[in-house]
Amino acid sequence: MADLSGKTALVTGASRGIGRASALALAAAGAQVLVHYGSSPAQADETVAAIRADGGRAEAVTADMEASDGPFALAKQVRQIVGARLDILVANAGISNSATIADTKVEDFDRLFAVNVRAPFFLVQQLLPILGDGSSVIFVSSLVAHAAVGTLSAYAATKGAIDTLVKHFAAELGPRGIRVNAVAPGVVDTDMSSFTKTEQGRAAVMGLQALKRVAKAEDIAGAVTFLASEGARWVSGDTLRVDGGSKL
Repeated sequence: MADLSGKTALVTGASRGIGRASALALAAAGAQVLVHYGSSPAQADETVAAIRADGGRAEAVTADMEASDGPFALAKQVRQIVGARLDILVANAGISNSATIADTKVEDFDRLFAVNVRAPFFLVQQLLPILGDGSSVIFVSSLVAHAAVGTLSAYAATKGAIDTLVKHFAAELGPRGIRVNAVAPGVVDTDMSSFTKTEQGRAAVMGLQALKRVAKAEDIAGAVTFLASEGARWVSGDTLRVDGGSKL
């Protein structure tokens, strides 16, 4: 198991799904975790309570990542809590929208890019003063960034943008000892993938994957913890597919 004792971590969108699982996994490995939420304070408090119940350290922080000043407000809170050093940033917060090209609305397109691309870009920017040698930035990409799945073209474009940012951020921040990577999940059993709870939906997932079960958020959290750890010290600029062998 990764040893993150003495490390500080921020996980955005950590009140549920992959974000919650990642926060719990990082805390279990020894990190102090800041649990970000946008609109689910009760669920964030549950995540914090679960970490503390296991002897870990956690606090909830909040910011609206759709708002242009959201990343700036969040970074300010983080600096006030952790002080001069943040070791791990998991930029997980995101939204999805399923629509055909013909049915995609401008406001939905703009909202997707605001939350999924603009927010993590400027959050990293604002946290640069406290990210240093040995720190790890982990974005959340998606299977749909490199494979056509459903009517998710606008959402897929945001994840393609994330894959591009990973390379540019890794190149620019590498001289400072900051590693930048992403995990790219396939279909995961979360609120964002409610169709996995139907027999037809599960059958569709099985048709995509080499491994014949629906992924859990914990499956992705394990990869996040690895990328945050010393075991991934020579990994940067990469997008790690964590999709059960989807679309091979």
